Amino acid sequence: MATFATMPDPTFLMTAASSNMLEIQMGKLALQKSTNADVKKFGQMMVDHHTKATQELKTVAMPLGVTMPTALMPVHQAMADQLMNKSGKAFDEAYMDAMETAHKMDVTMFEVKSKGAETPAVKSFATKTLPMLRSHHTMADELEKKVD
Repeated sequence: MATFATMPDPTFLMTAASSNMLEIQMGKLALQKSTNADVKKFGQMMVDHHTKATQELKTVAMPLGVTMPTALMPVHQAMADQLMNKSGKAFDEAYMDAMETAHKMDVTMFEVKSKGAETPAVKSFATKTLPMLRSHHTMADELEKKVD
């Protein structure tokens, strides 16, 4: 938690961008690999919502001179790698577990920045995005229990 409190705004924006990329990439994977209709629906929602969030993030980052990453951060890449060779029920369980974990981290990070960002635009973005992330976390947690 302390790392989020001291995280500079540009680092927050790059971390949020990497997290969005993860959600989109893994959502697409869920559409291909899952056999569970609810998991597929959640995956499509991740693609849609996090694509929109990425566009909003870019409008905040560009004026601050922050370049968006083109590859996942190591922590996000490790989460994606765990899913690559799974399929069926094993994929569903691992995917929903990863989504619950990723959104839990995101909610914590965005809560901190919604209260203590260095720039008003970043604070506004974090505050605006937080309800979506909380909703995703709740849905992921509930769906994770169903597929386990």
